[in-house]
Amino acid sequence: MSPKFNIAPLSDWPINTAFPFIISGPCSAESEAQVLESAHALKKTGKVSLLRAGIWKPRTRPNSFEGIGAPALEWLMKAKAETGLPLTTEVANAYHVEACLKAGVDVLWIGARTTVNPFSVQEIAEALKGVDIPVIIKNPINPDLQLWIGALERLQLAGINKLMAMHRGFSSSQKSIYRNDPMWELPIALMSQHPEVPIICDPSHISGNRELLLPVAQKAFDLGMQGVMIESHPNPDKALSDKAQQVVPERFKEIIDSIQFRRTHNNDIDQEAALATLRSRIDEIDRGVIKLLAERMDVAMEIGTFKKKHDITILQLDRWIEIFNTRSEHALELGFSEDFITSFLEQLHKESIRIQTKVMNNMKD
Repeated sequence: MSPKFNIAPLSDWPINTAFPFIISGPCSAESEAQVLESAHALKKTGKVSLLRAGIWKPRTRPNSFEGIGAPALEWLMKAKAETGLPLTTEVANAYHVEACLKAGVDVLWIGARTTVNPFSVQEIAEALKGVDIPVIIKNPINPDLQLWIGALERLQLAGINKLMAMHRGFSSSQKSIYRNDPMWELPIALMSQHPEVPIICDPSHISGNRELLLPVAQKAFDLGMQGVMIESHPNPDKALSDKAQQVVPERFKEIIDSIQFRRTHNNDIDQEAALATLRSRIDEIDRGVIKLLAERMDVAMEIGTFKKKHDITILQLDRWIEIFNTRSEHALELGFSEDFITSFLEQLHKESIRIQTKVMNNMKD
């Protein structure tokens, strides 16, 4: 586990970061009129902490709309002057950083396609040395927690202590309702290892579909995240990028108003006592589960000894298929999710094979 980050409290940021911290604006700055219309409409909602718009857009194919570039910074600064909303935009190299600092952008964010490349993150970090500006770092496109932490470390080593992580989901070959698989276990792992790092969610890029924005945003807040970034456009169906995941400002307001913001801590003594009782039951059950797993692995060791004595292979495919099918069927009947029981059984089998391999080959831990 890496050392804790020296993170400045959100109250030290030069903008309002009160919970919930909400970022919104168009995916791309397409014209001055579009940026100003977006900014004024979002200001009217009273829900926005930070106005966003992409001006450099890293696209998969070269003929896609890749943003207006530096000239769009003037539109953003005009939007800020007219509405009072602070600004954020994505940077991917030193030139982007320098242009944004010169223009007066309030917060920078590093996108998933950049986070995945340590060389690019280091270039940005070098460009920010000696600068006091908040930086939000999205997770890398692939599910690699260490890359995400490494990007935060590079910015920290450059002297940036106003840091925030943003969960935007991960690329996956599996077919899903999401554009990017949430893989909630990854941001939870980041939160567990580095509770000092504030984290928000990008439901737009997870969803890829405006109909999923509310449930994804709700899930993020239910997991204790501090804010969301939701893309908004005056006319989403005419947007030059990511049209399916953007909403009009009025719908953006409806989504934020529909979210239930729950407390991370309960100050009611009686309620805390009741919760503590339930947690103690969980603790007792967990101890029993671990004891049973240990007993199961003792039997796996005996099986390994038997197989070694009689020259039988470790993997008995028919037996593994039988275990997987029967246990899965029983678990599904009891209400477990298919994903959970599949992962559990695979890990159980993996540990059994490890133990039997050690026995068969006289290996030491």
